[in-house]
This record gives sequence, C-alpha cells and structure tokens, in this order.
Amino acid sequence: MLDADSKQIGIVPISEALNIAKDKGYDLAEISPNADPPVCKLLDWGKYLYEQDKQAAKNRKKQRNIEVKQVRMGLKIGQHDIEVKQRAARKFLEAGNKVKITARFKGREMARPDLGEVVLMNFFNNLSDIAVIEQKPIMSGRDMSIVVNMTKQASAKAKQLSDSKEEDNAKDQDQQNNI
Repeated sequence: MLDADSKQIGIVPISEALNIAKDKGYDLAEISPNADPPVCKLLDWGKYLYEQDKQAAKNRKKQRNIEVKQVRMGLKIGQHDIEVKQRAARKFLEAGNKVKITARFKGREMARPDLGEVVLMNFFNNLSDIAVIEQKPIMSGRDMSIVVNMTKQASAKAKQLSDSKEEDNAKDQDQQNNI
C-alpha cells in the first residue's frame, strides 16, 4: 500500500487499508492488480479525475486538425483564373491543410476525361515545388479530383518561417510595450 505522497506503507489487509483511507479522507485505488500482493494507493479520486481531464484538454489543444480545402474549376478555365486559384491553394498548403483540386465536367465534356486530367496536372505542376500528389486523379460523377499535401521539406521550411515571424512579432510587441 502507498500513501497519498507515494510513500510505501507496507503490506496491509484490505479492511485495514480501507479504514486508513477513510480516516485520512482519501479513496483507496488499486494501481497494480496483477502484482503479488496487489498494490493500492491512497488518493483523492475527484482530484485525480480533474487532473486527467486537464491533461486530456492540454493534449487536445496541442493536436492539429488537418482540413481538406477544395479548389474547383471547369475545363475551360483561363490562365489568369488558374493563377488565382493556385495562389489560394498555395495559401491552404502553407497553412498546413490538404487541398482537393477538382475539375468539373459539363455536357459533352464527360466524353473526354483525359482533358480533365491534363487540366489537373497543369494546375499541380505549378504547386509541385511545395506539394506532392496524395491521391491520383479519380472520377466521381461529373467531377475529377486529386488530393495534394505539402512536402515534408516545404512544411519544415514553413514552420521555421512561422516561428521566426512569431519571434519578430513578440520582439515588436515588447518594443511597443517599452515605449
């Protein structure tokens, strides 16, 4: 048996351990049931649950949810429109999200799926310096799409840039506070 400070009390019968816990205002929790003899500890169960919830919340806060952003276009899209959509896709990738690039087929364009693949690959070629194809072109209904994700090298570079920007912002904030 262990006390609330994790100091060893010794081998104690269950009834006596329960009495000790009741006298000190603690709960008796079995830590290692497979040990011979089983190990129990005195602890405040409510406080224990509170700390567990707090740790779980802290872990959730550190977790990054990756979203899949979508960029849609038709097959007859102009070059300037492609550039605008590529800039948006680049921003999404740099923010740490995946990007689903979709080409929509209209009318008789459905007979030429190879044109959609050409448009998607041309779109991707300008992002290939920071992105890799995660999912090859797939046709679903009237849409053909690919999913791209940021390369490991580019994501490491982006993280370094964001860290340095945060440091610069912190320095600027300190300077403004000192004025």
